[in-house]
This record gives sequence, structure tokens and C-alpha cells, in this order.
Amino acid sequence: MARPLSLAALSVLELAPPDMVSCAAWAGYSHVGLRLHPATPTEAHYPTIGDTAVVRELLARLADTGVRVLDVEILRLKPDTVVADFEPFMETGARLGARHVLLAGNDPDEARLTECYARSCELAARYGLVAAIEPMPWTEVRDVAQAERIMRAAGQPNCGILVDPIHFDRAGSSCAELAAIPPQRFPYLQFCDAPAARPTTTAELLFQARAERLAPGEGGLPLRALLGALPAGIPLSVEVPQQALAHTVGPFERARRLREATARLLAGL
Repeated sequence: MARPLSLAALSVLELAPPDMVSCAAWAGYSHVGLRLHPATPTEAHYPTIGDTAVVRELLARLADTGVRVLDVEILRLKPDTVVADFEPFMETGARLGARHVLLAGNDPDEARLTECYARSCELAARYGLVAAIEPMPWTEVRDVAQAERIMRAAGQPNCGILVDPIHFDRAGSSCAELAAIPPQRFPYLQFCDAPAARPTTTAELLFQARAERLAPGEGGLPLRALLGALPAGIPLSVEVPQQALAHTVGPFERARRLREATARLLAGL
């Protein structure tokens, strides 16, 4: 069976969610990632929770194209989070056929964050979702080691860690750390490349991660080693924002180029 390749929302964020599905199909992906909640205040917001016209159009595009939803994002675990408020999000994700829900840790109190994550996992389980927490070096879950500690303490069967190569590298995590974690705890892998030189400021770190990554195989991240340390055939969510290139190349063509770059790298393993 071919490895699932998913087009992440951040790669084509200028598109409305239904058009992301069409883009994924046109560019040859088997799956798509959908951003049901915006990650930043400056992003476009669409009515993607509940029985809305956008959700109905999403369902129609998914049915027409055969593209499946790999994950929905993004839920932030904050000091004032009320987990019950996540239920409409989870319900919509399940209705769309998602397999995973992406969470970020934004609470400096690790014990409270862990409890919030555990309750989020319980809610996700009711909808058949794996709750994958993504370590990012500017958040309160900054690296794989911390994510593993939180996941282990949460103790839920549908816990998972979502590794992103750029965050993995910039946080100084290692493949040896991955090897010590049960492989079933890695439900899927985000996939991108970036220059080997690490940013020296938080502003540069954020800009590179959110706006200017490189296609897989075009930078200096240890992608082959990372793939070798994770389960064979792990689904890949291709997440490569390229804001400068977007001025001259449209989202459908960028998505196609990213899939082809990923395929070339995988073929060389």
C-alpha cells in the first residue's frame, strides 16, 4: 500500500477549505489537512464548525474527489481552556472523516496542561480521533522530550506526538529520543525542509516556520534519518508555507511541486 501523503492547510492557506480539497486532489495527494480553527488572529476565518454551508461543501468535495481528511487543526491548550468547548470541533472533524486532531500546548503550568491534554484525549476518543500534540520550540511544549513526558503522564490510549522536522531540529531534539518512544505513539509526520542554519532569534524562528520553508530534499534538515527513526510507511502531512513563491506561483502548482519533491525524496530511500 502506498504511503498516505496529505496536503497540509498551511501549504495553501490562501485557499478556502473546500478548495484545499480540490487542490489536494488535483496535485495527487490521497489526503488533506483542514484548519477548522485559525492558528493566528491574522488568518482568514471560515465557518467550519457544525452544520454550515462550508462544511457541507467540504463533504461534497471529499465525496467527489475521493480525498480523505488526515487531520484537523488546531486546538490550543491554554490556562483558561474548557475542554468541553472542543466538542463541536471534534464532532465536525469526525463528520469530515478525520483520523487525527492536532493540539498545541500554550500553558506554562505543565501539570494543568497535562490534565487538559488528558481530558482532550478522552473527548477525542468519543469521536474516534487520535489527539496528537505537536512540540514547537516557542510554545510551552517545546520539544519531543517534553511532549513524551506529558503524553506519558496523560496516560490515554489515543495520545500521540506529531513531529514536524523544522520544529524537531530547531528544538535540538534527536532521533535517539524518538527511538525510546513506542512507535504507535507517532500517528503521522509533518514533512518539510529548511536551511540547516538555525535561526538566532524567536522572530526569525517564527517567520521561517510560518512563512518560508523549503520543499522536502531542498534544505538541510535530517529528513532521511527522521523517516528511519519513525514507523515505516508513516503518513506524511506536507506542510511547506512559501509566501514569497506564492506571489508568482499559485497554490495548485505549489502543491504539485511539493508532492513531487516528496516523492523524489522517498524514492531515494
